[in-house]
Amino acid sequence: MAQLCEGRVAIVTGAARGIGREYALMLAEHGAKVVVNDFGGARDGTGGDPGPADEVAEEIRKAGGEAVANGADVSDFAQAKAMIDQAVDTFGKLDVVINNAGILRDRMLVNMTEEEWDAVIRVHLKGTFAPAHHAAAYWRDRSKAGEPVDARLINTSSVSGIYGNPGQTNYGAAKAGIGAFTIIAARELRRYGITVNAIAPGAFTRLTSDLREFSEEDQERSSPRHVAPIAVWLASEESKDVTGRMFESSGSTLAIAEGWHRGPSHEPVKDPTQMGAAVAEMMKTARKNAGMDGKDLD
Repeated sequence: MAQLCEGRVAIVTGAARGIGREYALMLAEHGAKVVVNDFGGARDGTGGDPGPADEVAEEIRKAGGEAVANGADVSDFAQAKAMIDQAVDTFGKLDVVINNAGILRDRMLVNMTEEEWDAVIRVHLKGTFAPAHHAAAYWRDRSKAGEPVDARLINTSSVSGIYGNPGQTNYGAAKAGIGAFTIIAARELRRYGITVNAIAPGAFTRLTSDLREFSEEDQERSSPRHVAPIAVWLASEESKDVTGRMFESSGSTLAIAEGWHRGPSHEPVKDPTQMGAAVAEMMKTARKNAGMDGKDLD
């Protein structure tokens, strides 16, 4: 089998279970040296256990690959920096960061607590920013020193963020923010040889297992291993011309989600009493927001 990532060094956050684990294993299968990051918390972010990350790293080594475990809290700025440093110190360089770590604290808006909001925003948004910041600074310095850079930032969004899912204002807001972060960072970093893309995965994991009923057939079709191929390809040198994109990936879908575009327009209205007619005119031809399947709502 051709190895897409031979010799590349990758960090995968949240890599002890679910989608992140499949990313780490498939990257190693394709020749990457992997830093397996996982704080080891529960699905709501509480607790911590280094064991699961150690187990995935050991699984990779037993299969003949190279991997080390890392237990950093990716939302901690200093710990995220130490994780980047560990990759460089251990393997001599860094080529790929996949920001995958996440938690859930689902609640309807009127019942959501401040702590439930803050925890989800911190892990998802700051947990994307902190590793991305330190990795991008490392790659920028290499580029300015005249070294060739062909680096990848791969972030994790969600259909909940790009299309909207009731009960997840915190999670959806964070995932939508990661979409905007991806587009902006892609524009900023391309000059240094860095591409930035995002994946909105669909999979049966411990985060999603209680969101709806999954039959045995559903679980197979929704296995997280179906998401890993797009991540491995994006991590490879083959993807160097693709940046600023959002990919939906699951056992039943592979698609590019297109971002906001300006729709119907009207001449500016100065009198608010005339605004209703202007909005009604635009609404006649405005495309409806998408549902969770990415298609127009009825």
